[in-house]
Amino acid sequence: MNERTYKAYVQILEDELIVATGCTEPIAIAFASAKAAQVLGSEPERISISVSGNIIKNVHSVTVPNTGGQHGVKTAVAAGIAAGDADKGLDVLSGLNDDGRAYMARYLEEHEIRVEFADTSEPFYIDVRVFGDNGGSARVVMAKNHTNVVLVERDGEILQDTRTDDPSDGENALTELLNVADIIEFADTVDLADVEEVLSRQADYNYAISCEGLKNDWGGRVGKLYASDAYPDDLLTQAKAAAAAGSDARMGGCPMPVVIVSGSGNQGITASVPIVVYARALDIPREKMLRALAVSDLISIYQKSGIGCLSAFCGAVSAGTGAACGIAYLLGGRMEEIEHTIVNSLGTVSGMVCDGAKPSCAAKIAMAIESGVFGYRLFKNGNEFYAGDGIVTMGVDETIRNVSRMAREGMRETDREILSIMIDSE
Repeated sequence: MNERTYKAYVQILEDELIVATGCTEPIAIAFASAKAAQVLGSEPERISISVSGNIIKNVHSVTVPNTGGQHGVKTAVAAGIAAGDADKGLDVLSGLNDDGRAYMARYLEEHEIRVEFADTSEPFYIDVRVFGDNGGSARVVMAKNHTNVVLVERDGEILQDTRTDDPSDGENALTELLNVADIIEFADTVDLADVEEVLSRQADYNYAISCEGLKNDWGGRVGKLYASDAYPDDLLTQAKAAAAAGSDARMGGCPMPVVIVSGSGNQGITASVPIVVYARALDIPREKMLRALAVSDLISIYQKSGIGCLSAFCGAVSAGTGAACGIAYLLGGRMEEIEHTIVNSLGTVSGMVCDGAKPSCAAKIAMAIESGVFGYRLFKNGNEFYAGDGIVTMGVDETIRNVSRMAREGMRETDREILSIMIDSE
């Protein structure tokens, strides 16, 4: 592997595997609101927030962590104002305590927060405007991803403006270098000192919230149900249960931190927890587990890089496929096994839609992991899906590109209809 690609892959992991508390869309709103208040320099008297439909979709049904079980855009805004520390990024609500919750409740009662749909085709868009009692104002705009601040204004003066018409702006350009062969070579050869910190944090944080989800009643309790059916030697069901339980806790408002992948905590959990479960059960050395995590993460990111941050295509499919590749790597699988795991998995569940962040995400995660591991087992038993079988084509990278095309271009109208259905059902 050449030095440029090696450094890019290390950087991708550092950029993508970041800590977040709670579902990332309401947390992004909280972060933008906290930053806008920080720029204003005083408590906002009123707030106007404009967000894209995909943001609404993923804020609609999840509990905002550390808010006492509340949800919705206004809650996320007020929580960000109450928490106050925009420097924490997507961990902005980690320090919200009883005093902060009391302040948040008063703020929601006493101040105007106006929510509007943004007139934009951009799937990820948050525009927060805050107004002080002395006539001052501030504005923060985020686009493309959960930490990409593209505009900052104070009293009409532009302090930062990185807006462009480039549809790839704000996305990680380094992901263009991703391909399956190089990912496997990277996992085999990477100096663990270069990636151990981010991968170990992911394994430890995400497994911890999984254990919390299995221990206590969170969300839809999907993980606990799967766990009740798992035999001691049934690693697949254990892995499904553990990953689903992590999502149960996260969707239910658990304040424990999660290391995200492709902007999503659920994808971060899906890509990592099954690897940890298999490694612990099979007594696989931590070094091998970390290399398997690199495989899972990078293959997950590779798939999502072509799809986009938010779409009608369920991100659990990408992460579940990545997790299966990581498991294959743990079990001694090489290029051939991993290629066919990807193709067989994508040929099975690529139609799963994203209808917002909510408790049923845990069930989708379990199904995606099962499909991914089934794809691996299918090949190991002498079977595979061939070019011409639907969207499957010759070559694993080409099949990934087909799925990306279908999700990014073909499912735009699906995304609009899903949002319309969700709004009509309120």
